[in-house]
Amino acid sequence: MDIEQLNNDHGIAGQIKFIEGAGGFPFIKIDNAKAGAVISVYGGQVLSFQPANEPHNLMFLSEAAYYQAGKGIKGGTPICWPWFGPDLERLGRPAHGFVRNCFWNVIKTEAITDGDSRVTLGLTDTPETRTIWPHAFSLSLVITVGESLNLELITRNTSAQVFHITQALHTYFRVGHIDQVTISGLDGAEYIDKADNGLLKFQTGAVTIGTEVDRIYRGIEGELIINDAAFGRRIKIASRGSKTAVVWNPWSAISAEMSDLKDDDYKRFVCVETANAGSDIVKVSPYGECRLVANYRIEQAFPEMLNEFPPAA
Repeated sequence: MDIEQLNNDHGIAGQIKFIEGAGGFPFIKIDNAKAGAVISVYGGQVLSFQPANEPHNLMFLSEAAYYQAGKGIKGGTPICWPWFGPDLERLGRPAHGFVRNCFWNVIKTEAITDGDSRVTLGLTDTPETRTIWPHAFSLSLVITVGESLNLELITRNTSAQVFHITQALHTYFRVGHIDQVTISGLDGAEYIDKADNGLLKFQTGAVTIGTEVDRIYRGIEGELIINDAAFGRRIKIASRGSKTAVVWNPWSAISAEMSDLKDDDYKRFVCVETANAGSDIVKVSPYGECRLVANYRIEQAFPEMLNEFPPAA
């Protein structure tokens, strides 16, 4: 992809420009009055989002991340599609699908009248994708950068045959210290505990993380909140088109085994994913579409939340 051509076709003076990023990947840099963001065209992935006057980025991005074709970028908002998790058909296909390892097409950029900036990226099926997943599709990701970050993943079936998908916005949220994080909105929910042999369990109270956590929560409706006491903030997650939430933190042993994470990176992020996963399978009718939407907003924490935790070590 030619950076100069991308700027000629899609750059917006004072708001949106294309730059050469890590690994030579084309990045989209957004700066408006409300926020700044960086998007990788490879993977269709938001790598950075920081509202004006916020001292800390919303996104965690590993300093050891790969920027290499065929590998996922560790951090930001990876897109899992058209399946979430391992290849259940055992055909040797990559976990979490193939679109996070593709260069997306830049469809459109916009300066919205309310001051937000919007980027639309897209993918369509090709002979190569059909060898991996034999369906005709058009996939769009609409990214809106303002006081909040809004992601809308739109799947269109461009054939006369029905297909089914699972999917997720596998978002890595930066936190001040994992010991001072709770996640609200899941109390009473049923979940599959993948870190405990897939046992079915029920959440009691807020989620806390003091060991490896890998859970698929079912039947989720309403807003989720990451209470990030060390940074004195709350991250509000509102979603549409999803009945599933995934919470993941690899903890120390797995973090140390991952070459694209530093050994102690598990202390600095939590993934809270808006998903259709497990039994939450989406049927996409011939020439139909489905939408998965997540909105992320940072708010200042309430004083009582800040007093809940002792200072982190």
